[in-house]
Amino acid sequence: MARVTVEDCVQRVPNRFELVMLAAQRARDIASGMPISIERDNDKNPVIALREIAEEKLD
Repeated sequence: MARVTVEDCVQRVPNRFELVMLAAQRARDIASGMPISIERDNDKNPVIALREIAEEKLD
């Protein structure tokens, strides 16, 4: 899978600052043990958070 870009995520969350806050919180949630909704593929938590945002997997 191609690396996620900020442009993919900005289409879902137009405000870049809000996007950063959302991705950071989701990465912390993943680190604390919350389940992820996509395959890990050896990605780190911030990348997983951005991929979930880009693929609209978050509520």
